[in-house]
Amino acid sequence: MSAIPGFAERSVATPEAEIHVAIGGEGPPLLLLHGYPETHVCWHLVAPTLARSFTVVCPDLRGYGKSRFTGRESADHAAFSKRAMAADQVALMAALGHDRFAVAGHDRGARVAYRLALDHEARVERLALLDIVPTLETFERMTQASALSAYHWLFLAQPFDLPERLIGKDPDFYLDWTIASWCAPSARLAEAAMEDYRRAFRDPAVIHATCEDYRAGATLDCDYDRADREAGRRILCPLLVLWGAKRRVAAQAAALGPLDTWRRWAAIVEGGPLACGHFLPEEAPDEVAAALLGFMSR
Repeated sequence: MSAIPGFAERSVATPEAEIHVAIGGEGPPLLLLHGYPETHVCWHLVAPTLARSFTVVCPDLRGYGKSRFTGRESADHAAFSKRAMAADQVALMAALGHDRFAVAGHDRGARVAYRLALDHEARVERLALLDIVPTLETFERMTQASALSAYHWLFLAQPFDLPERLIGKDPDFYLDWTIASWCAPSARLAEAAMEDYRRAFRDPAVIHATCEDYRAGATLDCDYDRADREAGRRILCPLLVLWGAKRRVAAQAAALGPLDTWRRWAAIVEGGPLACGHFLPEEAPDEVAAALLGFMSR
């Protein structure tokens, strides 16, 4: 039984992964991608509403949740670059009969989503990005204050197996502390969802995959962004940008100027802040669902 009401779960093989996915609804295809340190269950309050108008596809990213990486890792972390993870999603959607689709992503899933739109522009009709600016720009603007508040960007990117070993000593504590620290001060995520995230993080393979995600983020993902920026490549489909205005680091997030930033990377950009913390789909599900429905239905 799926953790998302009305959805069915299955596993789909891609060239380098076994992707666990929950699917529900009818209509045009809409791919929803989760972030760190979560699973596809992060959409449990939003996906049923969207499923009234769309065929909604909610996968676990490669190595996260119940999805498994089946390829071979390399020293450059290419297996967990957003380019590789985006290729999984193209293969997944093709296997489900969708060659062209809309995409919404949160956090790391949003990084996969914008890479998908840049690398596979013919596939993506509309794109929504929740609570991020481009990976390269995040590193370029990192300050003493932002590095302290987003310490995990540097911690998780440390060489194997330092972060894996430390997180693995008490994964429940690490996950609970991390999620609580990124929510709005008074917000709490649903306990059933939290238990799904804890179950996943108790698996050493998941901890390792998520660290590799951040190692790739600190290296190859920045290289890919830089190459696109220098070549003047932009996201051509319409882009919706949403972010949390009540994050504990809200002032730093606002200073990044999400709309102005994304207008340098995309041709058509709209959006704004929501009154929540980092976990928009769970802290402000009604607002996220309404924004996505309005944007994706045009």
